[in-house]
Amino acid sequence: MKNLEITGSETTPSLNFNQQKNQFSIEGRSLMEDAGNFFKPLKEWLTEYRKNPNPKTELNIKLEYLNTATSRQFLDLFKILEGIPESKIVWQFSDEDEDMEEMGQELAELVIVPFEFRTY
Repeated sequence: MKNLEITGSETTPSLNFNQQKNQFSIEGRSLMEDAGNFFKPLKEWLTEYRKNPNPKTELNIKLEYLNTATSRQFLDLFKILEGIPESKIVWQFSDEDEDMEEMGQELAELVIVPFEFRTY
């Protein structure tokens, strides 16, 4: 399966999805209004990956900020992960950023994928 790598910008996160190395990460800032268009290739990639996943899948998310449009897209991504056995989400946030911690907790309540919370 081909890797999905997108370099982040001031308003978009970087994406690194590499099945061979078992690396799945979203990092940076996500402020774009058209988040659906940005995350569409990732949804397609995860849907394809779900057909033949690794024995364990850990999605690492480390964002400084995300807007409402992004949180809606994350919910769609997490719903895809629900169909992948042995998957989990590692939600990383600054130990001083209560908003990002709360956002992760709210998303965790909406899906059945296990969440692990880590501070940095």
